[in-house]
Amino acid sequence: MTMEDLIGGLPTYAKDMKLNYSSLVKQNTELTPQQLWGSVVASAIATRNPELTAAAIGEAEAAGLAPDVLDAVKAASAIMGMNNIYYRFHHLTSNEKYATLPARLRMNALRGHKVDALDFELWCLVVSAVNACEKCVDSHERVLREKGATEELINAAIRVTAVIHAIGVVLDSEKAAPTPAAAVA
Repeated sequence: MTMEDLIGGLPTYAKDMKLNYSSLVKQNTELTPQQLWGSVVASAIATRNPELTAAAIGEAEAAGLAPDVLDAVKAASAIMGMNNIYYRFHHLTSNEKYATLPARLRMNALRGHKVDALDFELWCLVVSAVNACEKCVDSHERVLREKGATEELINAAIRVTAVIHAIGVVLDSEKAAPTPAAAVA
């Protein structure tokens, strides 16, 4: 299934998702194609919706996202899936002792990828935003700005992330309790 199929099948109550996808992804002018499709795929992976993830990967590949770039997006998603849990625990607990303990988690993917460091950081930020990890969002946003990313570029990626995440929410909701066919437009 393609992204167009998924989006075309969204119920009427999700019309804003359709419109936002069109304006933020289809008519994107702020992100490079690699940044855009990497952000779409990373966001979809972070939603944990297999249908959305498969469609996003297919669309990204059709748009020219190279296999090594796709691997980097998956690596960013995986490493942030781990780190977001670990560091979110730190900011959710009032016990300050945990911040003094070593993480002892391998994070070679942060340096072993074969893509532009700014793009990889952007995808780490995207996943961290979906996973609501305050420390990781703050850290990756700061590193992005240090690498020359503007707030406008970062904001563009987060807007795309918000829409992809919302599409995942709608798809999960519809799987659990489908809207009658008459309300799908």
